[in-house]
Amino acid sequence: MNILISAYAVSPNHGSEPGVGWNWIIQIAKYCKVFVITEAEFKTEIEEVIKELPQKENFTFYYNDIGSKTRQMCWNQGDYRFYYFYRKWQEKTHLIAKQIIKEHKIDIIHQLNMIGYREPGYLWKIENIPFVWGPIGGFNFIPVAYLPSLGFKKATFYTIKNVLNFIQANTNIRVRKAANRADLLLAASGNSKEAMKLFYKKDSVILNETGCHINNNIINTVREGKEEEFNILWVGRFIPTKLLILALKTIRNVKHLKGLQFHIVGEGFNSHTTDSLEQYAVSLGIQNQCKWYGKISRDEVDKIMRRCDLFFFTSISESTSTVVMEAIANSLPILCFDTCGQGEIVNKEIGLKVPIENPAKSVKRFAEKIEFLYYNRQILKEMAFNCHLKINDLSWNSKGEKLFRYYQDLVRK
Repeated sequence: MNILISAYAVSPNHGSEPGVGWNWIIQIAKYCKVFVITEAEFKTEIEEVIKELPQKENFTFYYNDIGSKTRQMCWNQGDYRFYYFYRKWQEKTHLIAKQIIKEHKIDIIHQLNMIGYREPGYLWKIENIPFVWGPIGGFNFIPVAYLPSLGFKKATFYTIKNVLNFIQANTNIRVRKAANRADLLLAASGNSKEAMKLFYKKDSVILNETGCHINNNIINTVREGKEEEFNILWVGRFIPTKLLILALKTIRNVKHLKGLQFHIVGEGFNSHTTDSLEQYAVSLGIQNQCKWYGKISRDEVDKIMRRCDLFFFTSISESTSTVVMEAIANSLPILCFDTCGQGEIVNKEIGLKVPIENPAKSVKRFAEKIEFLYYNRQILKEMAFNCHLKINDLSWNSKGEKLFRYYQDLVRK
């Protein structure tokens, strides 16, 4: 089959959206010839890595350059000016796609990423070719009970964002048209599946946007029977919805546990954000338990994951976080909220979850879970082993096979 793909963000050397885009494309190319329209930022690294892939003959890339200034807006999350230029990028992508279709027989059109529902592109306007959209996310609303804990300014911002999100999901005509046109909708999470049914009366299938890389060299690294150390890892950007402050409060409640260390990887939008969080840890009296790494490479994060006992993921607004998949790939048990993509992936076999209630109850429940695991290292050992088993179902290979089967079903209709 020949698959025409629109994927704004594609990079073999980055995580998040670009890494997700890359991994989907190389999986699809194992089964199909792919014609990919993408942004030009990572052209050099794409062309270099493709040369080494066994499916290299199945790739044709078309680069639609958005420009360096707009590119910076994209990296600066929260800069809403980006969406105007992104829509223009999608309009040009539509023109490129129509030209590709004139030159090649295309069996399926796939609007792949970015995964946010607000921008469905324009490929859905092309008729007589099956249209796939997704994985789709972006429908997550910040739970009202957690807004006050973000501070007045951020609480106001996210309250407005919640309202706008609801209005946009209800009223965006182009999104509705794209959803109605789609022969297959892929939901990034159960939240997205429910939202598409609610807002657009359309069924979808859940296919989380992220996957795991299988590494058979990963072994169980949990320190069975050694109570002198207990290492907890937190990874993410220092933005309010990641709730690092809540994680720090939780560590304060368990700092009496001998040998407990809290490893924090990431950074804020500026040094002031990082400094203020470090000072907050001091005010909580946990500076001796905290080790701050800043922004480090994925390889370095992997190494830390293999040294730690528990991955603490406190975000309340995700689709399916890449770093959760990385933790599973490194056989690292997970403690998280029972929400979003991670709530569906993490079960009692590989981790523990707490419900969405309010910040005070969450801190208490997280602390109880940590203390339970601290005194039950054998359970942690079993969870780590189960991560190694679960990775096959969550692997990129498995996801590529699933998507290919969906493609086959479409062309048989």
